[in-house]
This record gives sequence, structure tokens and C-alpha cells, in this order.
Amino acid sequence: MSTEEQIAQQNEVLEEEWRGRLAEARAAEDKSPDAAIPRLRKDGRALLGHLLRPHKAQLWLIVAIVLGQNLTTMAGPFLVGLAIDKGMPDAIDGNYRTIGLIGAALAVISLGTGLLNWQFLMRAGRVGQQVLFDLRRQLFDHVQALSLSFHEKFTSGRVISRLTSDIDTLNELLSSAMDGLVTAVLNIMTISVILLLLDLPLAAIALASFVPLWFLASWFAARSAKVFRRTRETIATLIVQFVETMNGIRAVQVFRRERRNQQIFNQLNEDYRQANAVAFKLHAVFIPGVTLIGNVATVGVLVVGGIRVANGGLDLGVLTAFLLYLYQFYGPMQDVAIFFNSLQSATAALEKIAGVMARTPSVPESVSPQPLPQPARGEVVLDRVEFGYVPAEEGGRPVLQELDLDIPAGQTVALVGVTGAGKTTIAKLIARFYDPTSGAVRIDGLDLRDISDADLRQAVVMVTQEGFLFSGSVADNIAFGRPAATRDEVEDAARAVGAHEFIATLPDGYDTDVRKRGGRLSAGQRQLVAFARAFLADPSVLILDEATSSLDVPTERSVQHALRTVLRDRTALIIAHRLSTVEIADRVLVLDAGRVVEDGSPQDLVDASGGRFAALHESWRDSLV
Repeated sequence: MSTEEQIAQQNEVLEEEWRGRLAEARAAEDKSPDAAIPRLRKDGRALLGHLLRPHKAQLWLIVAIVLGQNLTTMAGPFLVGLAIDKGMPDAIDGNYRTIGLIGAALAVISLGTGLLNWQFLMRAGRVGQQVLFDLRRQLFDHVQALSLSFHEKFTSGRVISRLTSDIDTLNELLSSAMDGLVTAVLNIMTISVILLLLDLPLAAIALASFVPLWFLASWFAARSAKVFRRTRETIATLIVQFVETMNGIRAVQVFRRERRNQQIFNQLNEDYRQANAVAFKLHAVFIPGVTLIGNVATVGVLVVGGIRVANGGLDLGVLTAFLLYLYQFYGPMQDVAIFFNSLQSATAALEKIAGVMARTPSVPESVSPQPLPQPARGEVVLDRVEFGYVPAEEGGRPVLQELDLDIPAGQTVALVGVTGAGKTTIAKLIARFYDPTSGAVRIDGLDLRDISDADLRQAVVMVTQEGFLFSGSVADNIAFGRPAATRDEVEDAARAVGAHEFIATLPDGYDTDVRKRGGRLSAGQRQLVAFARAFLADPSVLILDEATSSLDVPTERSVQHALRTVLRDRTALIIAHRLSTVEIADRVLVLDAGRVVEDGSPQDLVDASGGRFAALHESWRDSLV
């Protein structure tokens, strides 16, 4: 098979995987069932109420400011009408006092309106940004606290969408549209009363426009909620695709996936464009519709009022004031329409955020935790443990079946077996990333479900194959599990695992920035830093899940000696396919289909002819020849 054919075949496999991930993301982001929408809306309102509650005093002050602003705004047209009917005739007769007082009053009103508006914008903006600050913080804290099962299902792109795109939509609502809404609603209510007081026949014409306005608003509301919810879903899926591509950029470039990824991105981008296009079409009907209704009502008032003025049945000043109020009446209608547009989008975003905030950890912390002895001895017991990632009622099968396991304190145990035998699952249960379906996992006689997270994380540390490093210095990454450690303690930990030598050769030594995901270091160097981090944390139970798989043979040999130092006087669980790592264990457990099928020291199991470990050991020795 040629290289091109191999790449094409690999691309087909990746294509299926990619389609599966996208389908999963789309299904998760897809429109909620109709029965769930009221619950999501209720959760969204409850979340917003929770965020606004600490700002009650400021909100009442803002309401008072808006009422004052509304009062000054409403006085303007009335004074203009008074100037026409009273001030101008007096001025014609040589008495300028009335027109002067009205002019001064208008100047004071204008200044007061400006000052009140400034206060409103400052205070409302401050409250809005504080609400968004609290929301970002709470969402980030909540997502961090959710169990591993959530993060294995909920892609990082969707989390990023909640923290960025959805919150930005709320920011737009609070920073701009809210100002227009509060003012508009008060203006509409106040002006409706004023119009009735000024002239009932003209008010009847103006208020009759409420009938078509109500039908137009009902039509818009019925369609816009669904449309704006769709825009939030499509942008979230687009972000998922972008994050997935950037996280896997090496694989993308190696397998020449750029063109196909661009096609997928273009399709998602087109979905987002179409969703926005539908939203804009609704907006394009609603806003002009409000304007048209307002213009027709204004023309009707002008015609009827003009005839009445000509016949002497209405004062010109009253008609002028009425038309000015009418302008202020339909002008806010535009603001309400714009706000409604932002509100629907923000409501959809808030539903998404509330959906995440409503998630509860599948591994909850104990309400009344029992203290773990300090330092913990590290005895680990699995008592008739059963566990499956997919519940049995959903067709899942248990990975572990009534597993009994007793690991005395200070013993190093290696878990071996074929892929899917349950090795990593046992490690995750001991680290309490998951809880068993039945049975119990205990440390020093205490059920993990009865131990506080702080005590458990101090007692149990897990080093995985990935050896994830964060952007920052080498020293910061080593001290990640113990930030208060001194530089000498950091360097001692590095020496203990054999990492000091390579760190000393880096441009800035321990202060060298490892860059994103530790990209400045090789895979073996990253793993050594992860070992140093675990050593410095000094846990009672250390789990190594394929932690030496990234090391080359010379580095692995040097680490073998370091591991003996790291594992001394602590309970250790080693998961490895390389049997060279297994040889340092006191005890080996061979797993098959979630059960222990062999248990003994490495040498005893090698000497047991016909055993599974002996066969694995023989295959490993042959591979070294």
C-alpha cells in the first residue's frame, strides 16, 4: 500500500471518529425537549436572582434614579406646550417673564436629565459588571468542582463557550440594552397616562395602536425564543470544533486534515450564519413593523388634531405637546424591540449556563467527613467493589465485578493485564474520581465517601501517562501540589527522581518557562517533572498509571532507581505494560475482565509456568532480544 493510500485510509478512520465527536457535541447542544425548556428557564431566572440578590440596595437606588430621570424627561413636552399656549402670547404682549421662566425650567430639566442619566449608567454598569464577574467566578469554580465523569463527557469547547460567548451575550444585555429597556418601559407607562390626561379622543387613536402592536409582539416572541436558542447552540458547536482542531493540531497536520477540517468548520460556520440570518429576518420584520404602526398612529393624531385645532376645539400647544409625547411614546418602542432581541439571546445563553450550574458532582463530598489520620498510613481495601461507566439500566456492563483487594500500608503493587481489564478503573476508584456502584473503597479503614476532599487529595496522588504541565516555570510545576514549598525542597524533589540534571541545562534552570502543556520539554522530561511533583506532594498512596511509558530505555533505567526512592515508605499502585517497571513491585496482580486471576510476587509469578504473567514476561523478554 502506498503512502498516499495509507494516509487516505487513516483519514477515513479519523473522519469517522471526528463525525462521532461532532455528533456527540451537537446532540448535547441540540435543542432541549419541550418539557425541559420551562425547567431551564426557571433555572435561569433562579440563577439571575441569586446573582442580583447581593445588590438589592444598589438596584433600588437605580430605580429611584430612573424614576427621577423619567420625571424630568416627561416635563419637557408639557413645558413646550405651555410655552406655545401661554408664554408666546404673553411675549407678544411684551411680557417675557413667562417664556423666560419656562426656558429656565427647560434648561434645569435638561441638566438634571443628563446628570441622572450619568448616574444611572455608572451605577447600572457597575452592578452589571459585578454580576458578570460573580457569574464567571462561580461558573469556573463550579466546573472545576464537578466530577471527572462530567469533564470526560462535556468537551472543553462547550465549557469555553459558556465562559465566553454566552457570558458576552449577557454582558451585551446588561451594559447596553438594559438602559433602553428601563427608560422605555417607564416612558411608555407614564406617557400613556399623560396622553389620556391631555386629550381623550387623541389618546384613543394612539392607544388603539396597541392592538396591532400586541399581535406583532406575540408573533415575534413565539418565534424568537427558538431562533435565539439555536444561535447559542450553533456558536457552541463551532467553538467545540475550533478547540478540538487546535488541541489536535499535530495530528491534523501529520494526517493532512487541514482541508477536511476547513470543510467541517465552514459547514458549522454556515449553520451559525443561517441561524443568525433567521434571527435578523425576525428583527427586520419586528422593528419596521413597530415603526410603521407608530407612524400610522402619529399621522392619525396629526390629522384629527389638526382639524380640531382649525375648528377651535383644541389648543395648538396641547396638540404640539401631544405629538412630542407621542414621539417619545413610539421611540421607546424601538428600544423595547432592541432589548427584546438581546433578551431572547441572553435568555438562551442563561439557560445554557444555568444548565451547567445545575449539574451536581457525581462524586459528592461528605456532608460530615471523618478525619483521616495525619499522616495517613496508606492501607487500601476494595471490598466487593462493582463498577461500570455506563449504568446497567442503559445497557452498560460492569468493568469490575465484586472485586476484593487488600493492599497493606507501604506495599508496592503492580497491576497488569490486557487493555480493558480494569487496571485504570481501579486507580480511578482509589483516587475517587468515581464511586463504586456497590461495595466500598477504604483507606486506613475509612470509606472514601466519608473522607473530605482535602484529606483525600493530600493522601492520594496519581501520576498519569500524560504528565500534564501548565504554562509557567519548571519550579512552579514541581510545586503545583505544594505551592508553599521552598526552592530547596523543589530541587531536592527533582534530584530524588533524577530530573535535576536536565533542569540545570535549561536556559533559566528551574525558572525556565515550560510553555503550553510543557511543549518546551520532551515527553520524558515532562514525566520526570511530574514525578518530582508527586514526590514533593508526599502522599501516603501514590498511583502511577502508565507513568513511565513516555520514557526511553536509558531514561527509564535511571528512573527505576529514582522510583525506589519515591515509593519508599508509601503505598504504591503501578499500572504498566513495561514489565521492567513491574519488577520493582512487591506484589503483582494480573487482571482479566475486572477480576484478579493471579496474585503474587513478580518472581513467584514468573516461576509459575503456564501462568498469564509468566507468558507476558516471556513475551517481554523476547521483545528485548
